[in-house]
Amino acid sequence: MVSGPDVAANLQEAERLIADAAAGGAQLVVLPEYFALISPDETAKLALREPDGDGPLQRFLAETAVRHRVWLVGGTIPLTAEADDKVRNAILVYDDTGHRVARYDKLHLFGFRKGAEVYDESRTIEAGAEVVTFDAPFGRVGLSVCYDLRFPELFRAMGDLALIVLPAAFTETTGRAHWEVLLRARAVENLCYVLASAQGGEHPGGRRTWGDSMLIDPWGTVLAHLPRGAGVVLGDIDTEHQRTLRESLPALQHRRL
Repeated sequence: MVSGPDVAANLQEAERLIADAAAGGAQLVVLPEYFALISPDETAKLALREPDGDGPLQRFLAETAVRHRVWLVGGTIPLTAEADDKVRNAILVYDDTGHRVARYDKLHLFGFRKGAEVYDESRTIEAGAEVVTFDAPFGRVGLSVCYDLRFPELFRAMGDLALIVLPAAFTETTGRAHWEVLLRARAVENLCYVLASAQGGEHPGGRRTWGDSMLIDPWGTVLAHLPRGAGVVLGDIDTEHQRTLRESLPALQHRRL
């Protein structure tokens, strides 16, 4: 996606893309980070925050999962935090009956400064504190968001995974340098699939995100990707392929630390 400050327009676009994915055979769909709102005003997310358990964005996710009969990983939405002037940047996961099966609050908050390009998520976001996985029909899925990608110890703490999902809004600067190599590294070192759903393009206000949403297999092969703009990346999670690779290279069994 290339989300902007118009929440209704963003949700309409998300609905269209979820429908396209479902029509293409998708059973699990992952939306990008900040799918409902990217604004030049970083405090705009405070007005959109919802209490855990109910709100327009949470209802949208639950109802859309049911309507299209998919498991839906809701990118991230702003939920209330302990601090009054911050939000939790949370992934919510719903099964195809609309039941919520997982919540993950982004652990690592992005900070970057290069000339006039400055980001400091800690100003408006309160960090989470828990590692979260959930069981999908094909196996265990680990939840992560954007900047989490740079911290491999997070994924090791998740245990045995079939899939890592990573909604993101990587900057163009850091994405060009590190996005693909980090995603492929996480797939190879954990011998699991990685599905990264990213914002990709120029947003109102001038922010530029890298995009390059992709599905990577446990051997580090990019199976499908979308360089920029709105669209859908489709692919299969082949658990037999994963099992064969792990038998050939039992690196996870050889860990010493």
